[in-house]
Amino acid sequence: MTRALYHVSHDLLFTAQVTHAAGHEVALDATALYPEAGGQAADTGTLRWAGESGEPREATVTHSRKEKTTGLIWHTLDAGAPPVGTPVTGEVDAARRWRHSQRHSAEHLLAQAFVRVNPAFTVDAVNMTGPECTLDLRGDPAEVHVRAAEALLRETLGRTDLTLDTPVVPDHALHLYPLRRETKVSGDVRLVIFRDRQGEPFDVSACGGTHVPRAAMAAPVVILRTERVRGGVTRVTFMAGEEAAAHLSGVYADARRLAVEFSVPVERLPGRVEALSTERAALAAQLDALHAAHARTLRDAAPTETHGTVTLRPVTLRPVTLPDPAGLLPALTDLKPGEVVVAVTDAGRVGIGSAHPDVNAGGLLRAALTASGGKGGGRPDLAQGSTSDPAAFLAAVRAHLLNSD
Repeated sequence: MTRALYHVSHDLLFTAQVTHAAGHEVALDATALYPEAGGQAADTGTLRWAGESGEPREATVTHSRKEKTTGLIWHTLDAGAPPVGTPVTGEVDAARRWRHSQRHSAEHLLAQAFVRVNPAFTVDAVNMTGPECTLDLRGDPAEVHVRAAEALLRETLGRTDLTLDTPVVPDHALHLYPLRRETKVSGDVRLVIFRDRQGEPFDVSACGGTHVPRAAMAAPVVILRTERVRGGVTRVTFMAGEEAAAHLSGVYADARRLAVEFSVPVERLPGRVEALSTERAALAAQLDALHAAHARTLRDAAPTETHGTVTLRPVTLRPVTLPDPAGLLPALTDLKPGEVVVAVTDAGRVGIGSAHPDVNAGGLLRAALTASGGKGGGRPDLAQGSTSDPAAFLAAVRAHLLNSD
């Protein structure tokens, strides 16, 4: 079993001895390197030791994991492992540890903030392995609840000095502590408590992870988005600490650049974007109307063909004059009585419009696609589809009308 030094000290330097070795993995009798667990990613760092001839050796620890059956904490190295019995000096990557501690403390504090907004918002799962952390909550929090929890935590971290306390208590004494969620851990249980100066706890959780010594060190805690991931569970994505501050700084810099381009102050940027979106929608509607009018003009200018009692007007819509498929539908609708229009595009979109009582557009389209290859369908008056051979499709339409006459 490996003694976990990360529970009893914030010291990132430690000494230990190799107790097990297998390939590029070693287990030590003690370690300050946190193994991946509880939604928190593993620490990385460096192991140093003396080689057989006394020369200094070192390897980077790229991952750490805990073996549940033995209690051993295994460290994966990027180079050959020292043999069993070798004394080693370890050093934890301080920046990575700090980011992980900020994320984990923020997760506890944010979960508590949600509970205080509504006790129904209980934690289903957590993940803090990347800068964007997630908190899966039951109780269906709405946007108003999300913003209320974020505001509550922001005010708490800004106005209250909450300090970390990590007592280890026997499981039979857990009822003496206001745990945010029940724990199934038996025996001695490590608690993570953030208390105010009067000793009043803000949050109490059973946890084996690493945390910042003061809750304010996890600030800012920013909720980025929410999404329903399954029935009754909402995923809250958040960032914390230095990672959140860097993210917000980048977002503001981007907003400032956009504001300069739009010649408005940053605070008026949303209104400017909304106005431009409205203007864009209006222009798009005007363009669609122009495309429709142009398509009908091209259709009406196309020569007609007579096949028995059917007047057929073949139309080819080309991208140089009309975007595909913007003109297809207008060309097939608003037809003269008795007229049948077949339209094709260079990209392979095809359609048939029928104002003739004896010509079923859907049936004619399916027959032509069967002959030319493609797929599609529609109603007796309007049908659309696609084919890899528009010329063969046109020929099949003509042939079908001749054979039906």
